[in-house]
Parts: sequence; C-alpha cells; structure tokens
Amino acid sequence: MFVAVYWWRVHPGKEDQFCAAWRRGTDLIREKYGSYGSRLHRDADGRFVGYAEWPDETTWRAAFEQKMIYDDPATRAAFVDAIAEVPADADPIFTMTVVDDRLVRRVDAEQVD
Repeated sequence: MFVAVYWWRVHPGKEDQFCAAWRRGTDLIREKYGSYGSRLHRDADGRFVGYAEWPDETTWRAAFEQKMIYDDPATRAAFVDAIAEVPADADPIFTMTVVDDRLVRRVDAEQVD
C-alpha cells in the first residue's frame, strides 16, 4: 500500500463547504483512479490534513500526473473556492510506502461524516 499526505488552509467560514467538497471529491477519485479513499484531519492551528491510501505508488502517480481531475465541476469549484493556502505546487507533503499496518478498520456504517 502507498499513502500520500496533503494539507490545506481554508478561508474562515468555508470549512463546511471544504469538507463537503473534499468528501465528494474523495469518492470520485476513488471511483475514477482506484484509490482506497482518504481520511481528513484538522490540526491544532486549523489546517486540514488529508491522508490518502492507494494500492501502490504506480496507481497514485498515474492519478497525480492527471491532476486527479474528475467529472464534477461544481465539486471542484467548491473545493478550490474554500482553499486559502496549499503547499507550493499543491504537492503532497509526504508520499510513503506502507511497511506495516496495525490500524483497525471500521465498517462503513461507523464512519464519521
């Protein structure tokens, strides 16, 4: 398994918009590019951090090179509109191969929405 970690700062008042667009975009990326999905976190200073899992680096790289564009312009526009800051070139802050995995997976019905 392979993971990519991203971060974003969001305009004040647009947090719900960002989260909704992130959820929809993550679902579309999973469907179109074959990711395993992602988790969204928020750190103490308010920055959002996404941890995306992929079957392997090759699958992630193919999607990344296509800019993970999906066929939902409204979701993409809402996501971009909410963002105040991203790292240079919007590159992930980490890309890593998983060497051991001790996370316990929850069933879909228990996911946080």
